[in-house]
Amino acid sequence: MALSASKLKEGDTHTARLVEDLKRTQIVQYAGASGDYNPLHTDEIFTTKVAGYPSVFAHGMLTMGMTGKMLTDYVGDARLTKYGVRFTSQVWPGDTLDSTATVKAIKDEGGQKLVELDIVTVNQDGVQVLSGSAEARIDP
Repeated sequence: MALSASKLKEGDTHTARLVEDLKRTQIVQYAGASGDYNPLHTDEIFTTKVAGYPSVFAHGMLTMGMTGKMLTDYVGDARLTKYGVRFTSQVWPGDTLDSTATVKAIKDEGGQKLVELDIVTVNQDGVQVLSGSAEARIDP
């Protein structure tokens, strides 16, 4: 069901669990789906011995994609008009991610109702891994 401007107010939030216990398999599956086989995401030996990280880590775009699904689940399919993020921390195998969209504003533009959203995705320790904003068409 699509969001309605008459039922929203500034400060309203929507939170969803994106993934619980992210698996290395999911990271490798994303590498295959995206074509991004950067060894930092897929090769444990390279990542730990050459690059000096404690483990492989998820693609930023995997986190963005999971967060985007939370948004479309909230606002409805084909309603996003803007979506942008900043990656603020790495996502590791075993992480659990939760994302929150907060209504920043509701506005009229070109005869359409739009909702502006602030977005934050955090891991199981409360560390922010993504921040961003989105805009979506909503019903009156």
